[in-house]
Amino acid sequence: MTSDIRLAFAHPEERAVASASADPRDRISLRDHVVEVEIGAFQKERGHTQRVMFNVVVEVRPAPAPLDDDVDKILSYDRITESIADELAAERLNLLETLAERVAERILAEPQAMRVFVRIEKLDVGPYKLGVEIVRSRAEAALQVMGQDGKESSLHPLVVYLDNAAIAAPDLPTRLDALQAQGLPVILTVGLPDMVRPETGHKPTQRRVDMLAIEQNAWVLAARDPRCVVMATRTEIDWAVKRGQMMVWAPSKLVLDAVDGPHSREPVALALWLAETMAAERLVVHGDVALPAGSRVRVEKA
Repeated sequence: MTSDIRLAFAHPEERAVASASADPRDRISLRDHVVEVEIGAFQKERGHTQRVMFNVVVEVRPAPAPLDDDVDKILSYDRITESIADELAAERLNLLETLAERVAERILAEPQAMRVFVRIEKLDVGPYKLGVEIVRSRAEAALQVMGQDGKESSLHPLVVYLDNAAIAAPDLPTRLDALQAQGLPVILTVGLPDMVRPETGHKPTQRRVDMLAIEQNAWVLAARDPRCVVMATRTEIDWAVKRGQMMVWAPSKLVLDAVDGPHSREPVALALWLAETMAAERLVVHGDVALPAGSRVRVEKA
């Protein structure tokens, strides 16, 4: 059995580890939780119960410090079993897919929950298990825009990382033309400039120094092309995305204000965090830099 096939049938906890982003989160899990429930679309499944097994893994925000051994400061395991019980009690359902979606939605309503894996399997349909597994994340809450037909649609921007060589390249306008031609809102991100910056010897203040240096580089890019408008707040970015505009991200505001922000100071990791936060269509990396390991959005080299 190949590793990909083995992973496809592995427990959701192993799948969560394999698909973790560059900044993996803590996890809690529920294994082999079996309940009797009436569910199914076929006539033979009506009027009686069958055994259904739940396996759930929840990625959570880092617990506040100090934790003080206080259950009110964490996401309790009871919230997982209660979410399952509440959905089973709400109404009879035909599809495991519907049940999984609703359980995931309830769990993600908890403030500590960031991503959830829900696997549900029927145990009594034959000498095998039939099941469904879904993965849902807060990062998948894409911007919504109202179309001319009155219907809402999701917006998934293109996030692009440019190294310093790409910023200075003579063909930068041509590259930007090609990005715009893809028909998606474009968020450009940059790294540290090729210049000496202060070293504080203190991680929190050094982080701020590095963020400000990245923002200086964002303004260097803005000077190269009038389409590269620097934006810092989520309100500005959302406004530009809804209008299909190109922008350059100044990271300090979003990163330093985030409750569950990126733990890495590496510029490409910051770009990946932004891509996940914005439910980006993908992250495209220009330059001779390493691609981050693990992502909830597609990452590719330019």
